[in-house]
Amino acid sequence: MAADSLAPTVAAALPQARERAARFLAARHRLRPIEALPWLIALAAFFIFPDRMMLGSQALIMILFALSLDLILGFAGIVTLGHAAFFGIGAYTAGLLITRLQWTEPITGLLAAAACAAVAGVLSGWILLRYRGLALLVLTLSTTIMLQEIGNLVPDFTGGYDGIPGVVPAPLLGRFEYDLYGHTYYLYALVVLFLLFFLARRIVYSPFGRALAGIRENVARMHALGSPVHWRLVTAYAIAAAIAGIAGALFAQTNGFVTLGVFDFERSAGVLMMLILGGTGWLYGAFIGAVLYMVLENRLSAVSPEFWQFGLGFVLVAVVLLVRRPRWDWVKLWRRVVART
Repeated sequence: MAADSLAPTVAAALPQARERAARFLAARHRLRPIEALPWLIALAAFFIFPDRMMLGSQALIMILFALSLDLILGFAGIVTLGHAAFFGIGAYTAGLLITRLQWTEPITGLLAAAACAAVAGVLSGWILLRYRGLALLVLTLSTTIMLQEIGNLVPDFTGGYDGIPGVVPAPLLGRFEYDLYGHTYYLYALVVLFLLFFLARRIVYSPFGRALAGIRENVARMHALGSPVHWRLVTAYAIAAAIAGIAGALFAQTNGFVTLGVFDFERSAGVLMMLILGGTGWLYGAFIGAVLYMVLENRLSAVSPEFWQFGLGFVLVAVVLLVRRPRWDWVKLWRRVVART
């Protein structure tokens, strides 16, 4: 009887709850003026450093790669050491399309790379995401190593450790030629990053994104609520894989070659370090982390080519210790600034 009497009350409260949830998501999704700052800096760099655009293109590609990892690490709680697998799949897809199939149109090359990486994400995620913690770390790392070794076993297809040279895409949109300084590549990478960033932003502030946050915080509770936890994780994994694949394709197109080094463990570890430097779970950490990592790598290797990784490790330890203090928490600081604008 008590349950029967509560049913009308619950039914009447549901529309109000949905409306409050919709208002909450709309408020979080609203763009603030401060969020234009990274894009203004990126545009300013185009005019301030016109002879460094190739390096700038690499920075934008690494930002995109870090962004893809943040989608699953920062918002879904999926810790992986094999994210370079999707970067490599995207790079080889773009490279093989141009050199083997003579398909040189760059934008469709990105779409093909995204599709191949997404399929790989679904297939691997369906199996690997049944595991958590250390087991998942080992499995994702092993998958990337296996892909690299398989690529080495078919050198006629992948070029082996020599790679595939001559990855030269056609002029962008059929009219914009690529110059030696990389101006076209930079703007190309910036537009792709801009579009995918706001796609990722829309995802994380959608009901699907909030479900991922719920899974990250308490998997058992989401299971109890009847949420399809596994398939939501697989979906997020596939989306992140597609974005990483696009980053890999951009890498191949802008560098003009692709080697099996795209699958290296150092690439997976490097992008994880970028998120440690920039912070996870707020998307803009990919910007800060990728730029800081590349600046540190460049400066430290110039000082000591042999021991620069020791210096980078020291910086990472310092960052991890400092962010335990509230005044050094960039994520909370950013959220306070955004909330006031």
